[in-house]
Amino acid sequence: MIVGRKKIWLGAAASLVAAASLAAGVLRPDRISPGEARSRASHTEARPAAGTTAYGGAVDCGELRCIALTFDAGPGKDTPELLDLLKKEQVPATFFLLGEDHVRKHPKTVRRMAAEGHELANHTWSHRILTDLDAEGIRTELARTQDAIERVTGCKPTLMRPPQGRTDREVARVSRELGLAQVLWSATAKDYSTTDSALITRRILDAADRDGIILLHDIYGGTVPAVPGIIAELKRRGYTFVTVPQLLAPGVAEPGAVYKP
Repeated sequence: MIVGRKKIWLGAAASLVAAASLAAGVLRPDRISPGEARSRASHTEARPAAGTTAYGGAVDCGELRCIALTFDAGPGKDTPELLDLLKKEQVPATFFLLGEDHVRKHPKTVRRMAAEGHELANHTWSHRILTDLDAEGIRTELARTQDAIERVTGCKPTLMRPPQGRTDREVARVSRELGLAQVLWSATAKDYSTTDSALITRRILDAADRDGIILLHDIYGGTVPAVPGIIAELKRRGYTFVTVPQLLAPGVAEPGAVYKP
């Protein structure tokens, strides 16, 4: 009888472990680093390089010390000032755009981003946490922004960033269906919680590294004033600024996959 109970207990424990492992897999899909993306491409048939930008053209991040500057949740009222700065410094960026109250309200700024060589990407329609939604909810959040950006620029994004970085297998499945790769980050200033530009600058510089992806928001008061100092110091350290597709090249972001340094 004791042996039988032991078998039952062990079977239940094994089931719990399996369930926990499955849950971990659901909540945390495999991440691919930029270096891994480049390495995978080099071991397969020739892949096209990422598109060139207006600032610097094609680059080889396997040789250079590259870093990607990304901005979430815009555009907003300060974004034109940011674009002026990026143009002056010849720095490309990747913008993860919100559809509702942003793309829809600032179409001229979105068109300018595209015209000046920046990468436009999807940050959902209304910043809902995608892991809290069913498949149809996820699809709606992403597809509405895809359509809004296409109406303004003529092109649909190939990259998306899930709000708060929260993703799972269902988010990956719907993203793959919509032709979207997921992009996370390696450095954030938590600029949603402070207007201290010096602190924002320090947090980014402390976390910056080769193949890094910087997360900032062009909708908060302290962020755009921090960008000149961030750019100046990272250039002094020998970094080359690139878009996310350039960071992965000659790899190409695969729909549904999650990229994180």
